[in-house]
Amino acid sequence: MTLVCAFLSGQLVQWTGCSRQKPHHHSPAGRTERTFSGKYPIRVLCTIGQVAEMLERVGGTHVRVESLMGPGVDPHLYRPKVSDVDKLNQADVVFYNGLHLEGRMSELFVKMARSKPTFAVTEGLQERNDSRLREPPEFEGLHDPHIWHDVSLWADCVHDVATMLGKFDPDHVAEFDENAHSYMDELADLHKFCIYEISKIPTERRLLVTAHDAFGYFGKAYDLEVRGLKGISSEDEIDLENQEAIQKVLIERQIPAVFVETAIAHRTIEALVEPCRAAGLDLQIGGELYADALGPADTQESTYVGMIRHNVRRIVEALSAE
Repeated sequence: MTLVCAFLSGQLVQWTGCSRQKPHHHSPAGRTERTFSGKYPIRVLCTIGQVAEMLERVGGTHVRVESLMGPGVDPHLYRPKVSDVDKLNQADVVFYNGLHLEGRMSELFVKMARSKPTFAVTEGLQERNDSRLREPPEFEGLHDPHIWHDVSLWADCVHDVATMLGKFDPDHVAEFDENAHSYMDELADLHKFCIYEISKIPTERRLLVTAHDAFGYFGKAYDLEVRGLKGISSEDEIDLENQEAIQKVLIERQIPAVFVETAIAHRTIEALVEPCRAAGLDLQIGGELYADALGPADTQESTYVGMIRHNVRRIVEALSAE
């Protein structure tokens, strides 16, 4: 039985953390609102590495953060394991990306919020109807979840997380706010870095082709046209008509490189290379990009800032090559 089925049946998952916390009430949306009253550090469970790092930076010494999905794990395809039940039970609070990134677990988190403090780091953007949120027509009217590729959007989520964490642990609101602003200052510098570096790419070469449509926010924020062989979810099938259209534009514009992703089989992009070369374009694979997951532990790419800087450098170098 999967974790989702176990939760929905109510047979396996019992939220052991409830007895450690103060009486609660439910928000209009059905979320339980509790104030932390347990023993520090607060046990925070996150889904993806980007969210886990955000909680570590904001929570500081008052939290102990664990991530369900490690380096190289595709959140679109993640299947909850029976062992995740214990992690969810033991957590004091849960944070996830939201916007249906964690596709197979999205319904679970919505239901969990009724009995355990559970937050999507993107919910503030939705509540404010942020104009930067993308609504690709092929994603059935939903928002594109890959918001961390626009550093300014991700910085706004940092501020929101500090607010969420402060409501859960009001004793440390000032520290969470200070930590959040320190991190946001770093992200402001990173945002400027992205703008400056991408501006080095010749205008006619600003086309980023990847395995799936994960870089839409990146393109919108930093002035790049973005095309993916698959849709928003890596689970989508390749549309052969779309692939042929991408091949055509690569050849017409003499784009020198396309990019593979760390969490998706390289053959997805490699299928583009041969027909383009056969048509006379010396198309290269410009390197690996981190789309949905951070890099391996103990590497620069294991941090959010390192991941973004890696991607920018790879893109600029490959698309500017003569």
